[in-house]
Amino acid sequence: MIAKFSPSLMCMDLTRFREQIEAMNNYAAFYHVDIMDGSYVKNITLSPFFIEHLRKITDVPIDVHLMVNHPEDIIPMCIESGADIISFHPETANNKIFRLLTQIKEAGRRCGVVLNPATPADSIREYAHLLDKVTVMSVDPGFAGQKFIPETLDKIRKLIEMRKEHGFHYLTEIDGSCNAKTFKQVAASGVEVFIVGTSGLFNLDNDVAEAWQKMESIFARETAA
Repeated sequence: MIAKFSPSLMCMDLTRFREQIEAMNNYAAFYHVDIMDGSYVKNITLSPFFIEHLRKITDVPIDVHLMVNHPEDIIPMCIESGADIISFHPETANNKIFRLLTQIKEAGRRCGVVLNPATPADSIREYAHLLDKVTVMSVDPGFAGQKFIPETLDKIRKLIEMRKEHGFHYLTEIDGSCNAKTFKQVAASGVEVFIVGTSGLFNLDNDVAEAWQKMESIFARETAA
């Protein structure tokens, strides 16, 4: 498996927005954009306005993670702004999950869900055939820099088993504290996409291109057989 890395842009230096995006355009598999409403989680971060400006300077797929109580209000704005993949927490949309996934797909975008640490893999079974990506939170949602929750790795293994058993097509992704301390155990789970933020990427060097090379070297070292 070749690991895919998705930098979490809420952790970047926004005063160097264009410089850092252009430096990562040749490396990133996706750009991870967190949108929080201050209600579902007690934080407010990026926005569809941010996506609109990001779209102007990159062809890298923009992957939006909605941490909001009413994803139906934000999804149309994300589509209009140029998002490629839109994921939400199923707990926020229990009475409208199929409708929202269909809305995203009919707009020509990819869709996904994000599972909190205590949300079981089996909870997505009824609509897993519609999903392009399943993200597993390895920290509680809402804030960067939290302690890694190792119990979430079994969920990734379960999701991969479900995919093989039923022929689902979703990518698996992990979000939260992916860095030198966790790369080895996370990679062993079989997950395909690693979201990297402050500790995993941006704090490694002031020059984000150098930080990326250091991250890849650390990942190779920690996951070597």
